[in-house]
This record gives sequence, structure tokens and C-alpha cells, in this order.
Amino acid sequence: MATNTKLILNEFLMQFPDDDNGQLLAEIAAAGVDLSIMHQIDFFVLFEQQADAEKFAKEIISDALVQSANVEKCKDTGVWEVITHVQMVPEHTLLGQAEQYLESIANSYNGYGDGWGLMDEDAA
Repeated sequence: MATNTKLILNEFLMQFPDDDNGQLLAEIAAAGVDLSIMHQIDFFVLFEQQADAEKFAKEIISDALVQSANVEKCKDTGVWEVITHVQMVPEHTLLGQAEQYLESIANSYNGYGDGWGLMDEDAA
């Protein structure tokens, strides 16, 4: 990473809590993404069994928080991944609450959270 990029990232890091979500938000902000507006946030939830992943996906899409969910098998690990799509402002506290909420439902289906990501609209 170039020195200028490190300095910019360090400036953004100081604006966010010192944890995984804060680090990711700082990187996204440093890339020039406006974090004050709505974005599609993808939350990743993993399952060992396809049936559990499908049951979770069916339940979660009926929830007002989630707009849609896709079930995919991870080519590298063989586990089943449900990618839930949520429209929200990517604010640190809200992201943590959404992660906890989704994981609390996933736990009922033997699933566990595996973080989140923000798709750059320009890259889509």
C-alpha cells in the first residue's frame, strides 16, 4: 500500500471504532464511498447443510429488514452461504445490530454470521 494511501486510511480509521466493522468502514470511506446514504449491504451467513441454509433463506426474506437472499455453495469450502441483501445506511452501530439480529435467527438453523460487504454501485 502506498504511503499516501496509508495516511488517508489512517485518517479514516480515527473516525470509526477500533474493531472489524470500523476497519472495514474506514477502508470503504477511504475508497471514496459516501457512507451517509443508503447502500445495499450484503450480510453473509454460513451453514454446513443445504437444507438449513434454504430454511433460513425462506424465513429471512419474510423479514422486513431483508430485501432478498441468495443461497450458494462456496466453491472453496463446500459450506452453504446465504447472502442477505439489506438496504441501509452503513453506520457502525446499525451494522453490528443487523449482524447480531441475522445471526440470532441463523443460530436456529445451525448457521453463523460471516461478516458483511458493500457492493460498489460502479462495479456492479
